[in-house]
Amino acid sequence: MKLPKKIPKKFYGYFWDVDAKKVDPSKKPYFVIQRLLDKGDENSVRWVRRNFSENIIKETFTKMRDFSPWVGNFWQQFLKINRSEVLCLQKHYLSMRRSHWPY
Repeated sequence: MKLPKKIPKKFYGYFWDVDAKKVDPSKKPYFVIQRLLDKGDENSVRWVRRNFSENIIKETFTKMRDFSPWVGNFWQQFLKINRSEVLCLQKHYLSMRRSHWPY
C-alpha cells in the first residue's frame, strides 16, 4: 500500500502544534495515525483506514502511548490487538496519566 505524502487540509486543525503542511504521513505514519485516531472525527478515521494498512494501524498502538485509554481500548478490541501490547493501556502508563489528569 502506497502511503500518502500529505495530510488533507480539512485535518490540519488536529495538528495544531506542528506545521501540518510539512507533515509527510509516509515518513511519520505513527504520528499521523495517532493524532487522527485519538483527536479526530469520523472522517479522519475513514481517511486513516483508507490510506494505511491495518498492520501499520496496529503497530501504532504498540509503539505510541499517547492515546487516551478510551480510544486505546476501543481500537484494541476492534483490531483484536493483545491488550498487553497496547502501550496506552499498560498499568504504569495509566497510573502516571491519572497522576497528571485525575479524571
